[in-house]
Amino acid sequence: MGLTIRTLREADYQAFGDMIAAAFLADPSPSDAALERPLYDLDRVHGVFEGAELIGSAGAFVRTMAVPGAAPQPTAAVTSVGVKPGHRRRGVLTSLMRAQLHGLHDDGLEAVAALWASEGAIYGRYGYGLGAQFTDLRLPRGAAFHPGVDVGADRVREAPREEALPLARALYDRVAANRPGYLNRGAAEWEYHLADDESHRDGLSAYRFVLHPRGYAVYRVKNEWDDRGPRHELNVRELTAEDDQAYAALYRYLLDVDLTAELRYFTGSDDPVFHLLRNPRLARRSNRDSPWVRLVDLDRALTGRGYLSDVDVVLDVTDDFCPWNADRWRLTVKEGEAAVRRVTDEPDVTLDISALGAAFLGGTRLTTLARAQFVRERRPGAVRALSHAFLGETAPHCPEVF
Repeated sequence: MGLTIRTLREADYQAFGDMIAAAFLADPSPSDAALERPLYDLDRVHGVFEGAELIGSAGAFVRTMAVPGAAPQPTAAVTSVGVKPGHRRRGVLTSLMRAQLHGLHDDGLEAVAALWASEGAIYGRYGYGLGAQFTDLRLPRGAAFHPGVDVGADRVREAPREEALPLARALYDRVAANRPGYLNRGAAEWEYHLADDESHRDGLSAYRFVLHPRGYAVYRVKNEWDDRGPRHELNVRELTAEDDQAYAALYRYLLDVDLTAELRYFTGSDDPVFHLLRNPRLARRSNRDSPWVRLVDLDRALTGRGYLSDVDVVLDVTDDFCPWNADRWRLTVKEGEAAVRRVTDEPDVTLDISALGAAFLGGTRLTTLARAQFVRERRPGAVRALSHAFLGETAPHCPEVF
């Protein structure tokens, strides 16, 4: 029986949830399906069918993402990508990725797509590059800051969810617009992001909310005891602040919570807490990949962000999956703003579209990718100049999995 592909309809939603659960070797959850339904525009979810059976899907939320040096850009937050067991190695994922990316190009709304990868080897072949990393950070309770740290005199306090969430949402909106990698959130995203039914806790406590006049934190506690007493683990879900003093004050509060032994936080790769510590060796850190980024339309994507320095280079770009990007392009940046046009000039740099996706949020150096042989220099000094222009003032970070 042949395979067909189309966007989903309301009548497909239960089968869609069941199929994704099967793809990730999980059990279907009606409560999760109800919670997630407001997030989806089913017209943006492609499904592959064998007869009447849904065997694969790929969706995309409509979000904006903060980028270096410019206003947040419309971004296809790719999600719910999966193929049902028993139907793999048949080209289903490739057909989904092609339908999705070509559809985004035809619609002309989002010039950039981003996703979290279940496996790190999958999406490079579809033109995605590793755009950001996060740090799995562990700190012992009471870890001292260096003597010059100013946490201010503002009170840090815990508050009930109903009081904390409106304040957190307003503050997040102010911070998210200027931190590359952050996505905008509406009411449905907040409801999903901080869902707190027993099934979401994985053996931890309910969420606790911490407020500062210019910041907030959300955490859970994993209860652990031994013969010496309590050794609870404090798991930070999110810590957001408008300035460095508020950031330090929130960390200080969390590090001093009684009965705990360790703080754990999946944080940005450039989290300054490492440098706040009197003894940096107390921090245990390991990096992991976070969003992968794909330029759907190269010219619109590159003109939608700012740049750290001027540059004028000709890029010879390969893109086997989205051939409209495969060409020679002159990127000219003056005072942080870019112009991009097709040319026939000799190239200064040769690279795949995935390398531009990796560098797009300003955290992956093109010089590093050149050393890894993803980027080839044709004119001496061109890669160094291009790499510097692409850098952001902070490393990108996305505090939510979508």
